Amino acid sequence: MAVSDRENIRRLALALLTGVAVCALVSPAVVARAQDGQPAPALTTGIPEDAKLLLAANELVYDRDAERVTAIGGVQINYGGYQMVASTVVYDQKTGRMTASGNIELVEPGGNRMYADTLDVTDNFADGFVKALRIETTDNTRLAAESGERVDGRDMILNKGVYTACLPCADHPERPPLWQVKAERVIQNGEKHTVRLEKARFELFGRTIAVLPAIEVPDHTVKRKSGFLFPVMRTSENLGFGLTVPYYFAISNHRDATVKATGLTSQGVLLEAEIRQRFENGTASFRAAGIDQLNRENFDAGTSDADRDLRGMVASEGKFVINPRWSFGWDVMLQSDNNFARTYSLEGLDDTTHTNQVYLTGLGKRNSFDMRGYYFDVQNADPQNNAEKMQPTVLPSVDYAYYAPEPVAGGQLSGNLNFTALSRFKSDELDVDGDGIDDRFPGLKGTSSRLTGELEWKRTLSVPGGLQLTPLLAARGDAYGLDVNAPADYTGNVTSQTAETRYMLTAGLEARYPLLITTNNSSHIIEPIAQIYARNDEQLAGRLPNEDAQSFVFDATNLFDRDKFSGYDRVEGGTRANVGLRYTGSFDNGFGVRGVFGQSYHIAGLNSFATDDLVKVGTDSGLETSRSDLVGMAGVDMPNGLSVATNVRLDERTLALRRADANVSFSNETLQTSLTYTQIAAQPEYGLAARNDEIQSASSIKVSEYWSLFGSITWDIDDSIINRKGIGISYADECTVFSLVYSDKYDPEEESASDWSIGARLTFRTLGDVKIGDTELTGFN
Repeated sequence: MAVSDRENIRRLALALLTGVAVCALVSPAVVARAQDGQPAPALTTGIPEDAKLLLAANELVYDRDAERVTAIGGVQINYGGYQMVASTVVYDQKTGRMTASGNIELVEPGGNRMYADTLDVTDNFADGFVKALRIETTDNTRLAAESGERVDGRDMILNKGVYTACLPCADHPERPPLWQVKAERVIQNGEKHTVRLEKARFELFGRTIAVLPAIEVPDHTVKRKSGFLFPVMRTSENLGFGLTVPYYFAISNHRDATVKATGLTSQGVLLEAEIRQRFENGTASFRAAGIDQLNRENFDAGTSDADRDLRGMVASEGKFVINPRWSFGWDVMLQSDNNFARTYSLEGLDDTTHTNQVYLTGLGKRNSFDMRGYYFDVQNADPQNNAEKMQPTVLPSVDYAYYAPEPVAGGQLSGNLNFTALSRFKSDELDVDGDGIDDRFPGLKGTSSRLTGELEWKRTLSVPGGLQLTPLLAARGDAYGLDVNAPADYTGNVTSQTAETRYMLTAGLEARYPLLITTNNSSHIIEPIAQIYARNDEQLAGRLPNEDAQSFVFDATNLFDRDKFSGYDRVEGGTRANVGLRYTGSFDNGFGVRGVFGQSYHIAGLNSFATDDLVKVGTDSGLETSRSDLVGMAGVDMPNGLSVATNVRLDERTLALRRADANVSFSNETLQTSLTYTQIAAQPEYGLAARNDEIQSASSIKVSEYWSLFGSITWDIDDSIINRKGIGISYADECTVFSLVYSDKYDPEEESASDWSIGARLTFRTLGDVKIGDTELTGFN
């Protein structure tokens, strides 16, 4: 074959592949044609220069007089990962046009498929025409047009185009998809990188529901472009119906912004703005929002929501990576009152308590560092903001942990350091028994600081017969600086010194004897565990403020902890033994069983849990007696999707139920459901005046292939009150997601703007979504 013939075939293949790809409006031109041995500059090539061209056809005809090459019958072209088939291919050198006809199909290297009946394109790719174009992408989107035309090497025009992300019905492919967008003309401007749709119609279930004379959007090559985003709608009790119109600003490659205007039928216009900046090693953002309320009387009188007309906030968040080990950041908010962000449901800022913090963290192979400052913004309807004033401002809290890289005396040596400094503007004092005298003090007005350092060494030894022994040694010291108001009504002995120190020395031994039992259809591990810790008494027990060890629950999860207190301000002292049994079983039929059961014994010294402090954290905890309450947890997992788990605490004398958490859940392709029961015995001195029994349930039922019903409920049994309830319905297929949710919550303190709300969301894949309110429901995402 002559060299000129090979070049004609090569040019023919390149032109056909390029023409179809260009006309497809999905990817840029495939290759750049070489004419007279020089590369054409206009088109981007995706094919290597050394790529092999494979051409197969039933017949290949060279007409030297007419300067025409024709491939006839079952034409197949494979070049640089592109595959194309057609019935006939003709290249006319005189006119500089390439034509293909008959069931043209092109498969791109990425997997996109393009179909056409005929293709006619010039050999410089500036102009071309394709008839009956159809495109199927790898993400299941589809574009079809009666014809397509490329003009001046820049613009692409599709006539009577149809776009959808829905798959055709397998049983009835003639039916229209769930949704589709139709346009009389679709014009892609290669210079401005925009797509203009003229006489566009959005159809749902084959019915036109929206018509736009013209709309212009960025094409697929544009990552970011300024313009309006999809509107969001919402509705609530005291705010009314709201419509949010967001506008996006693409300021630069590293900076963008979003401005939102929300019209609320009851309160006026809420304005929001956020600007985001990306740096080489992190990101930062700044937000602001404000409103001039039209009807503040809609809110309950005497609340912060009804206290003023002008309300607003500013917030900022940043995250930076200094190097692979160190990072720092912040998340802060300042608002005009204590409930603005929560009332107007500002995304990411509407929690009951917003934690403002600044942090610096470091992580090494054997150590870690964490320094943070906190300010807790309590969002409720109290105009005096008392709850927030009672929260401490932490400046700072520092944690450092270290693990020795080499064994020390054959064991693991570790250490940790904590420094915490905090201040409070108002004392947190509670009258838990209703006698008019404060008897519980979660926080004192003033400032306090504490420095804690601890070293621990332990080593696990295996002795003949399978017994495992773990000796442990630990030493800890604390130094306090105190400048707090003395609790006026407290009858206990609180230190009056401005500086205090204490220490704790511990020697311990743990013994485990795991037993493995196997049968023909199951395996079982039974592991008796016994621990003993000998320590000096807790110094200054109950005489120091307790800031970080107030939350305490004794159960099977912390039975074997050396120090069961949740923070540094209290430390477990005296000699104590922990004894229990752990079991794990698995069966060939898919059943799994697990359980832990045990008890703790105070042997000698001062019982820290029987020593009251300012918050009475050990009272009725189950550890205040020499023999603790019995604790246990068990669970069963069944192959049919049913799972049962329970965690209980029983009175050590009467075996009465002191605390219980039980959960039953079931999951299969049709039904997902869970039922949780919680019972907590009364702890009057700790602040729980009466027993609390609560049931929570969440379920989801798949009604059909695409439709589901879901709901959740929380019931306070003792007060016979449904604290929270909600129900929703959802539809989800490959191209559309729809959900409608109603939720209602009991708000006896009137701390929120609305007790009930309705939310809806309609998402069209690849287009965007329309949202009304909040579609999240407790127990579901």
